[in-house]
Amino acid sequence: MPDDPVSSPIEPFRPLPDPSWRERTEALVDQVRSVGRVPRAALAVAVGVGVLVVAIVLLRPAGADLAPEASLPRATASDGPASASPTPSSVAAVVVQAAGAVMQPGIYHLAPGSRVDDLVRAAGGVAPDADADRVNLAALLTDGERVYIPRVGEALPADGNSDVGSSEAAQSVDLNTASLAQLDTLPGIGPTTAQAIIDYRSEHGRFRSVDDLLNVRGIGPTKLEELRPLVRV
Repeated sequence: MPDDPVSSPIEPFRPLPDPSWRERTEALVDQVRSVGRVPRAALAVAVGVGVLVVAIVLLRPAGADLAPEASLPRATASDGPASASPTPSSVAAVVVQAAGAVMQPGIYHLAPGSRVDDLVRAAGGVAPDADADRVNLAALLTDGERVYIPRVGEALPADGNSDVGSSEAAQSVDLNTASLAQLDTLPGIGPTTAQAIIDYRSEHGRFRSVDDLLNVRGIGPTKLEELRPLVRV
């Protein structure tokens, strides 16, 4: 019969039980206490920063991440100043008449401040037989003015502007001595009517009165009244 085995005096190994939550907490407190003052302060700061970041993220209002310019109100057409409606110019054009020895007699609209020379240029310049030396080309024009450019050797009509057209006094046209060119300067009297006046004078002698113009072909009562202050006998 075999001998009985000798029992060992050492008890077999038994695993240690898991530490309780209390033991774990005490161990963590012991570890924190073992850390130096400076690392502990740094840890506290880090924890505080983390808590602050979390609070900012959680408390941030919706849409706060929009760019500042995106949150500004957009301008609309009604926000800007009301566009001024176009208004007519406060300074009207100067309307003047070019008459006499110019290439293109007529009515012209010129800028304010224009001078007689500007009107003459607008009318195509003076005619070859113009006596431009008798005209003040530097004179300022006024609205509604009639500028007459005389021909060489002719007298200015009675409605000529002495301050613009000539330095000589305006003179009326003598129906009994006026030439074709002089009669042609009268308003409403063209070369044909001017020749008719001369023909009447040649056939019937001198004009005894201005009213005798009614006997000239092409001149009626209306034109007679227009010519009356400009002619004489």
